[in-house]
Amino acid sequence: MAQTPSEIRYLTPPSVDAKKKKYCRFKKNGIKYIDYKDPEFLKKFLNEQGKLLPRRITGTSLKFQRRIAQAVKRARHLALLPFVTDMMK
Repeated sequence: MAQTPSEIRYLTPPSVDAKKKKYCRFKKNGIKYIDYKDPEFLKKFLNEQGKLLPRRITGTSLKFQRRIAQAVKRARHLALLPFVTDMMK
């Protein structure tokens, strides 16, 4: 029993579009300083558990990834960000 193309169902829709090129938002916008006292900005680089997102996901350059890590550590130390959480976002 052959199915017609309209009856075939996929678990996820097949994507045909090309992937976007990743870029460092700090280099693009000319940001030189990452403020550890701004927890809302730093939350963009954390997942739901409070872990840092890797460079391969965010597209951040190595130089700024290190600065983000340092800023997050400082914000955690001052209790601006939690060390561990269940659902942060």
